[in-house]
Amino acid sequence: MSPSRIFILRPVATSLMMAGVVLVGVTAFRQLPVSALPQVDYPTIQIQTFYPGASPEVVTSSITAPLEKQFGQVPGLSQMTSISSFSSSLITLQFSLDLSIDVAEQEVQAAINAASTFLPNNLPFPPIYSKTNPADAPILTLAITSSTVPLPKVEELAETRMAQRISQLKGVGLVSISGGQRPAVRVQANPIALASYGLSLEALRTALSSANVNQAKGSFDGPDQAWTINDNDQLQSGVQYGPIIIAYRNGAPIRVRDVATVIDGAENTKLAAWVNADRAIVLNIQRQPGTNIISVVDTVKSILPQIEASLPEGIAVRIISDRTTTIRASVKDVEFELMLTTVLVVMVIFLFLRSASATIIPGVAVPLSLVGTFGVMYLLGYSLDNLSLMALTISTGFVVDDAIVMIENISRYIERGDSAMEAALRGSAEIGFTIVSLTVSLIAVLIPLLFMADIVGRLFADSPAVHGRHRGPPVPRIRGDSGRDYHLLGVCLPHAHPHDVGSHPAAPSGV
Repeated sequence: MSPSRIFILRPVATSLMMAGVVLVGVTAFRQLPVSALPQVDYPTIQIQTFYPGASPEVVTSSITAPLEKQFGQVPGLSQMTSISSFSSSLITLQFSLDLSIDVAEQEVQAAINAASTFLPNNLPFPPIYSKTNPADAPILTLAITSSTVPLPKVEELAETRMAQRISQLKGVGLVSISGGQRPAVRVQANPIALASYGLSLEALRTALSSANVNQAKGSFDGPDQAWTINDNDQLQSGVQYGPIIIAYRNGAPIRVRDVATVIDGAENTKLAAWVNADRAIVLNIQRQPGTNIISVVDTVKSILPQIEASLPEGIAVRIISDRTTTIRASVKDVEFELMLTTVLVVMVIFLFLRSASATIIPGVAVPLSLVGTFGVMYLLGYSLDNLSLMALTISTGFVVDDAIVMIENISRYIERGDSAMEAALRGSAEIGFTIVSLTVSLIAVLIPLLFMADIVGRLFADSPAVHGRHRGPPVPRIRGDSGRDYHLLGVCLPHAHPHDVGSHPAAPSGV
């Protein structure tokens, strides 16, 4: 029995089914994630440890080396790299692709716990680890510049107004800020002045730490009412640090302003970003896995005028990188190629068969096959990227070949004098299973691609788990370029903002 017979004998039902396929395909096409390549989650974890004031050599010997010794015993680890810099250690662990990132995370936490006894006791914070995807590049990069507003103030506005607003948009994942101008109070100690009073840097650090503590104050309990004491001991500007008393000499207080210079500045003066010749603060925006990259970028661009209007006068926001430019061009080129393919097929068939009905059939079959494929792609969790577009282009040739073979065989019976119905039934019965076998053979040739190992296999598999369609979207995050509020020059203390009150710990030991 011909697989096409039921469709030939029921033209109305076939037409309705075609209309349903088109409707489902168009709807799925609008929901498909769009990206340059399939979303591949690399099992990668980064561990960052801050040790304020430590040189790269000290960081290497006291932090990086003990951690690397423990991480080297983690099962499934394929590559480990580390960077030891001033006051910071960054270790990147890349695991085998077949290892679950959640399992790797548990192993890393266990290794950190095991290495904690070998780390310095005065670390302000324990090692911080986070799951990262090195292939997840920012989809949009913004630069915020100003010739009138100081850059620390610009970064504060970028973090509190822009990053917070953008991170709440649908499809936006991580919003990171770089440029090295996070506001901070810098205490630049004068060693000569400290030595003249018989003081050390540790005495200065202790005084600053004890004066900048936001702790519980207790409460008053009465017979009828109780009151909670609420007061903020954190210092919010450099002027407030100057009168702090470090010690007493001959009955006279030695204050911070006597042995150090206190300024409101940037947390890290060694970091900077430029746009052309202008200093800038940079916002890198990354999307959530499985979302439409073009839709996310368009959403961010649509609210940029509103965000810019809410900023003080003199602050300009410009787009310096848009990853969707090449993606839009690729999609546009493939769409043009597919339309050109359909037109050329129709022209060739009309040229040889000289039949309007035979010309219309492939003109409908090819677009219908493509549109219907979008529905299947959505159900299987595939994305619309360069690889899937290339596959659509190749598969269009299969559809064209099958259509030409089928039409030619049916036209042969019509030329012999059979009616259209008889020719369609006889021609499709003869060639139907042949076309099915040819199609299955072509698919079988490409099946080994799905079993390829490592990254190439992940790119061709493009499974639903990759996109995370069946998982809850990650919580939007905001991350600064320094990650923490402390490092040592001298001494660097957190700049307490009104929105940050109570969110920063006290000045850590070791500052």
